[in-house]
Amino acid sequence: MRAQHERSVPEVVQDIIGNLQEILRSEFQLAKTEIKEDAAEAAKPIVRLGVGLLLAVYALGLLLLAAVYALAMFMTMWSAALLVSAAVAIVAVVLINWGRSGLKRVSVKPDRLIASLQENVRWAKKQTS
Repeated sequence: MRAQHERSVPEVVQDIIGNLQEILRSEFQLAKTEIKEDAAEAAKPIVRLGVGLLLAVYALGLLLLAAVYALAMFMTMWSAALLVSAAVAIVAVVLINWGRSGLKRVSVKPDRLIASLQENVRWAKKQTS
């Protein structure tokens, strides 16, 4: 009769497979969590970028129209339109670059997942050697 602490090879293999399944489930949960956190971090710069682009479109239409009519009283219509378009384009570029620079600071690389997977590989190698 075997002692209580001795287990058969199939039991040990079954435990190893169960542990590996649990590790994989945990890794996928970690990856999901990291992706959600990264998406939340990217939300503000994306909103800034979107608002900048939306304002650029509206500004290009509305401000050009109003400013061109106002400036047309002092200069030719085409030169008024050109001056107003240049000013609006500068503001749009500044807002778009601000949003893009915010997005560059967001890391989409799942650092914790990679570190955890490397640790699991080291553990598995240690167990099999």
